[in-house]
Amino acid sequence: MALFFKSPLDIEIRLDGEDQRKHVDVRLDKRRKEKVPLFIDGETVKGSVTVRPKDGRRLEHIGIKVQFIGTIEMFNDRGNTYDFLTLGQELAAPGELVHPESYEFEFRNVEKQFESYNGINVRLRYFVRVTVGRRMADVIREKDLWVYSYNIPPDTVASIKMDVGIEDCLHIEFEYSKSRYHLKDVIVGRIYFLLVRLKIKHMELSIIRRETTGAAPNQYNESETLVRFEIMDGAPVRGETIPIRLFLGGFDLTPTYRDVNKKFSTRTFLSLVLIDEDARRYFKQSEIILFRQP
Repeated sequence: MALFFKSPLDIEIRLDGEDQRKHVDVRLDKRRKEKVPLFIDGETVKGSVTVRPKDGRRLEHIGIKVQFIGTIEMFNDRGNTYDFLTLGQELAAPGELVHPESYEFEFRNVEKQFESYNGINVRLRYFVRVTVGRRMADVIREKDLWVYSYNIPPDTVASIKMDVGIEDCLHIEFEYSKSRYHLKDVIVGRIYFLLVRLKIKHMELSIIRRETTGAAPNQYNESETLVRFEIMDGAPVRGETIPIRLFLGGFDLTPTYRDVNKKFSTRTFLSLVLIDEDARRYFKQSEIILFRQP
């Protein structure tokens, strides 16, 4: 059966300037990554397609076409996909293939309104699809590309200042210099202990990404801890200040997405956790806005 359904031809998709273009490491699973060429909004997507019949056979087809597609794949929605962008061109009319044939394609100034994303329950991807139509079964090849969306930094920068307390036991104040950061930014802040009557063992700071898919009542929330590190070891005393300086450039972060095509959102939180000697945990989360800066 495997031999019976073996593809009768090879399809190669090449993008212009692909070797010189910047590539992004895209995680396929926990162990595998794939390098994908990077594009931006409004950039032309052009290249060539080469179709090669195998074993020198004569191959009949009912047309060859190329498409540029943007789609959202929902893993928790029975694997459904939702195309938000579809462009197409005919490369060849129905006929026969005897020798390898190459075709040029070009999609000019393509609007790519969303950034690529590969999450827990959802994936937003852009790809070039080539279809060789046949009466028995079409032969299809796809080539992915990755899209970045750059945003203008906001004019107003508000700091984050919050109190955490347990009556007559613990009162701390933490402050971050701002609430909006670009993906290569540095989080600068401090933690100030106003009252300490608990035996604190250590303190952690985590960056958490929360992914929301679907719409109520069928809405799914998944949280992923991107980084966790210890910022204090040992018992603090009243009046002590712990400085925070966290460089974001070394982590696998994504911008904040708000209701992308009414399918999903992602939010990022800073989570401060205190653990006492009895392993009890006290925590406070605050949302930060992430954006991609050119």
